[in-house]
Amino acid sequence: MRDNTYIKLESICKKYKGYVRTQKLLEEGFSNRQIAFLTKDGYLEKICYGVYWINGRGYDKPLDYKCIEVCLSAPRAVICMDSAFYYHGAIATEPGCLSVATERTDRSVLNMNFPVKRHYFSKNNFEIGLKKIETEYGRYSIYDIERSVCDIVRLESRDIAEIINEIYKNEYQRKRLLKYAELLRVKQIH
Repeated sequence: MRDNTYIKLESICKKYKGYVRTQKLLEEGFSNRQIAFLTKDGYLEKICYGVYWINGRGYDKPLDYKCIEVCLSAPRAVICMDSAFYYHGAIATEPGCLSVATERTDRSVLNMNFPVKRHYFSKNNFEIGLKKIETEYGRYSIYDIERSVCDIVRLESRDIAEIINEIYKNEYQRKRLLKYAELLRVKQIH
């Protein structure tokens, strides 16, 4: 490949800050063949169908890249449960598998470069506790801590007493947790 192709790729990296869609690469003058060669040579990393990460100088993936990449693949996906705890800072260790919630009717493919555990939620409860996070690299959706506590108690029956005790120290969070528990029909939180 010609040197000017790599120079053009570096300028695109600065312009798009890492993540770029195939359509944008084509608009910038790259051919499908060049995109395939750049992917094979490691200059582009395929994230999902139609989305690439540009492996450029000075740009590392953000700490929440998994959240961004899942939502690039399935825009209505929501980070949930123990993964939401991690990205909210409630736990220090990143779970080995990213927990993602989608509506029961959503059948979008989640073939990611990291393990993903998918949970299907009814349309009635899907929006409860949902927050949108905007970053310079992209946006993603995540459930708040109180919703995640209810989901873990309801779906995985795990003991998360440490996180619940931390939430109970804050009266506002405690009221929200109890409200979510009622809406999501969680029998017992503590």
